[in-house]
Amino acid sequence: MDSNNEIKKAEFKSKGKAWIVSVSMGYGHQRTAYPLRNLAFGGKIINANDYEGISDYDKKTWENKQGGYEFISQFKRIPYIGELAFYIFNEYQKIRGFYPKTDLSKPNFPLKHELDLIRKGFGRNFIATLKGRQGKLPFVTTFFIPAFMAETHKYPGEIFCVICDADISRTWAPLEPKKSRIKYFAPTSWVVERLKLYGVPERNIFFTGYPLPLENIGNQSMDILKEDLRHRMVNLDPEKKFLKPYHALVKDYLGDLPKRADHPLTLMFCVGGAGAQKELGIRLLNSLSKKIRERKIRIIFSAGIKKNVNDYFLKNIEKMDLNKYLGSSLEVIFSENTESYFEKFNQSLRKTDILWTKPSELSFYCALGIPIMVAPTIGYQEEFNKRWLLRIGTGIIQENPDFADEWLFDFLNGGRFAESALEGFINAEKLGTLKIKNIISKI
Repeated sequence: MDSNNEIKKAEFKSKGKAWIVSVSMGYGHQRTAYPLRNLAFGGKIINANDYEGISDYDKKTWENKQGGYEFISQFKRIPYIGELAFYIFNEYQKIRGFYPKTDLSKPNFPLKHELDLIRKGFGRNFIATLKGRQGKLPFVTTFFIPAFMAETHKYPGEIFCVICDADISRTWAPLEPKKSRIKYFAPTSWVVERLKLYGVPERNIFFTGYPLPLENIGNQSMDILKEDLRHRMVNLDPEKKFLKPYHALVKDYLGDLPKRADHPLTLMFCVGGAGAQKELGIRLLNSLSKKIRERKIRIIFSAGIKKNVNDYFLKNIEKMDLNKYLGSSLEVIFSENTESYFEKFNQSLRKTDILWTKPSELSFYCALGIPIMVAPTIGYQEEFNKRWLLRIGTGIIQENPDFADEWLFDFLNGGRFAESALEGFINAEKLGTLKIKNIISKI
């Protein structure tokens, strides 16, 4: 998944393998592709915007898209003018309200713009490269633009698009949905119904759930997930306010819980790919600094692959004289490449009790039985992800982070986090990766 990704033939049978295609624009599309890496032909996930042999035209076009997004995400924090600029950008990716249900198949301007670029040659070199290697393999992408490239430039194999939000704009569906070959892996029932409203035939929609990392799931019986959740539930309800009245329900889903958890109460705070909201994490750290010193909570900051974000957290940890707690009650997850970062992130997630994040693709990680502390949203997709989290009962809107030392422990002692953890485990799809693998294996 790094910049030196290569597209090349492998020496093994292609049955059950596919081109797994992502884009390195933020973490969302790459994180969605990562659990599917074992399906990737040649053992590599390909970034459509960063692969060996990419044309100058394609590279420049992708860079303009990524640069614009990151600029707007950062610029949004400037009062008035930044908010106005983001409003205009956000309207570009607007999602209409779900009700009343009406025919939404008419294409919008963003879709027409993207297809116009593709017809003029955007992505032609990329699709030609794949066709020249293994053109009959299924083409599975976590972003709609490569899917449109594959269809427009006549990729001969099956084309699949994995959706990584709880609801989507019209831009995700083809110009003429009923004539399109693109098939969709939907993470939620909302997406299934939305695609139908956009005109996508039911035969081209597979309700699989979001592809979660198997290292956090285990096998079909979810042995790893359930073992981790048993320990998490103990940490999330120290006063047994939820576990006592709902003991039978918890036992039915998870079996007997241990008397003590195998890790201290742990909260992970995640920063998005553009580095936005890192200041929120420091407000949280400042509020919980006393609890950290008292060993009542462990904090993990997920800095991703941005060195400046990693340095920002470390600098503030030092400024608050909390350095000696690094490695025990404090940790910063950072790596120079996405694959290594996701590996570290998924491993740390097994001992995480609360995930504090803006409602990005990480919203679907509630299915692991991790309550989602919902940070302020950025854009329509995240607003609809938040609505989905609240609807299924696993999302909790953050209170003032400056007083997290008070309200967070009130929620904890009241059993609210334990309830949210179980709601996510019960109500969200957990086996998306295995379901997608099963569909691909039959092609």
